[in-house]
Order: sequence, then C-alpha cells, then structure tokens
Amino acid sequence: MSASVLGSDEEIFAANRASGKISVAVGLAANKPRRTRVHEAGSLRVRFPHGDEDTLEAVILNTAGGMTGGDRFAIDIAVEAGARLLAGTAAAEKIYCSLGPDVELAISLNIDGSLAWLPQETILFDEARLSRRIDVDLARDATLLMAEAVVFGRSAMEETVVSGYLVDRWRVRRGGRLLFAETMRLDEDVAAKMAQPAIAAGAVAVATVLIVPGTDDNVSAVRSLSDRFAGEVGISSWNGIAVARLCARDGAALRHDLSAVLAALKAPLPRLWLT
Repeated sequence: MSASVLGSDEEIFAANRASGKISVAVGLAANKPRRTRVHEAGSLRVRFPHGDEDTLEAVILNTAGGMTGGDRFAIDIAVEAGARLLAGTAAAEKIYCSLGPDVELAISLNIDGSLAWLPQETILFDEARLSRRIDVDLARDATLLMAEAVVFGRSAMEETVVSGYLVDRWRVRRGGRLLFAETMRLDEDVAAKMAQPAIAAGAVAVATVLIVPGTDDNVSAVRSLSDRFAGEVGISSWNGIAVARLCARDGAALRHDLSAVLAALKAPLPRLWLT
C-alpha cells in the first residue's frame, strides 16, 4: 500500500500517540469535601478511595501504561474554599525513549481551600523527552503542599540515563501575584551533567517540596532529621513559603527521605505510599 494511502510518517506517528485529560473540582457539602465536577478524557482516569471526614483523596491513573514522545496530557484541579484535597498517582509515571517529540504534561492547580499534591515519582528512561508545566493559582488564604520527584533510570534494573531532555517549569501565584517561579532544564548529555558536583554529584534521584504558607518551624522540623536521611536534604523559607530540595543515589533512597520530610511537615500521605 502506498504512502499516499497510509498518510505521511508524521500523520501515522501522531495518530498512535496517547493523550488524556482530567478536570476535577472539589467543594464542601454538609461540611465535608465532595467532588463537584469530574471530567475524564483519553487515557487518564481519577478515582476517589475513601478518605477521612476532613480530606478527600483523589488517585490519578494513566491507562496507557506510561508516556513517550508525542504524548500529551493535562490535569486540571480546583479546590473551593473550605475544602481539603489530597491528590496523587496510582504508580510511578514512566517516561520512555522518544524518537524526537517531547511528552507534554500540563498541570493546572486552582486552590481556594487546601491541596496536598503528592504524586509518586516520575521515572525517566534513557533518551526520554519530557516537557512539564505546573501552574498554580492560590487564593490569599489557601494552603498548598506540593512534592514532585524525578528519578533518572531504574537502578534496581541496572538502567541508566545517558542522554535525554527534561524541562520542568513551575509558576505559583498567590492572590494573582507571582510567588514562586523556577525552571529546571537538562538536555543532551544528562549523565555527565548529573555527575557534576554543583548539580547532583552523581545522584540520579531528585525532588522538590513546596509549602505555602511556609515557616521557620517547617525548616526546623525537617532539619531535625538531618542524621536520618539517606541522601542530601536542604530546606529554607522566605517570603511566606518554604522549599525543600532532595537528592539521592537512587529512587528507594529518595522515597525514604521524601517520606521523612513529609512526615516532619505533618503531611497526609496517600494510602498507596503506605502499601
């Protein structure tokens, strides 16, 4: 069959790429958090296991089984005033090798109440390409705890990431004003860059935890555990926020340290983190 009948290589590639979107809104009903809107499209799904009376838990699943170049996903979460939501993922998200295009992931969090955004780690395979954008809009009295972890390869499987591409862009606004902004970019020879002392000194697992509002008490609580961490953990606070950075030799060590940090912050952990 001719290429004119099948279509161009680009059209065939695009037709086989995965996409997905979920849109969730949480409000209060009888003084308890309840979902007020749930929309699912493509390969993304969201489920709500039983939470406690004060906090609703949302678990995001990707039925595509992973992401690769050209896939596009979007997550939109809104939490109304007075409501509390704990949101995470059912498993570590895997980003596979790409033949060229990026995986595009857009996360939008609009918070008038309280959100703990605690997905499991993102695992990048060799030659993976990921472009992720996280946009957060907070009301003046909203609260946010957000943790994102990235692991380069699976050490237990003796997999390493030599090259690839990662752009991770965060923008957090409170009351309409920019509160926190950063962009992490790694490309080309990822292994050589991660080996540099000023970047990761050979570690392959990193995480960032953002707390709004964040205080010196948060800093003291995390620093009190300094002798228990398997990797390196640093935390500081300024302008009403606190940010913790974690760097570890592998995903297991990072999970250990991240769990300890969240416990010190008295964060609610998703049930799947505990199994």
